Amino acid sequence: MRTTIRIDDELYREVKARAVRSGRTVAAVLEDAVRRGLNPPEQRSGARYTVRPTGRGGLRSGVDLSSNAALAEVMDEGTSVDAQR
Repeated sequence: MRTTIRIDDELYREVKARAVRSGRTVAAVLEDAVRRGLNPPEQRSGARYTVRPTGRGGLRSGVDLSSNAALAEVMDEGTSVDAQR
């Protein structure tokens, strides 16, 4: 389908430059941009993950890594890691 649209001059220059770089037409670049705008990719909902200890020693028992406040409290105690083991 053919249609006429009005877009900002600078935006048109960007679209035209992208079309040249990708070897496509301005119409194809605009069509892809409109499709992406109408159907944006789904956002991940912050998938949860598990922190696994690595190296020697592992995690200190009683430290809740899912709580920033609890971790900060342990860090503020001021004792060395070796002394806490």
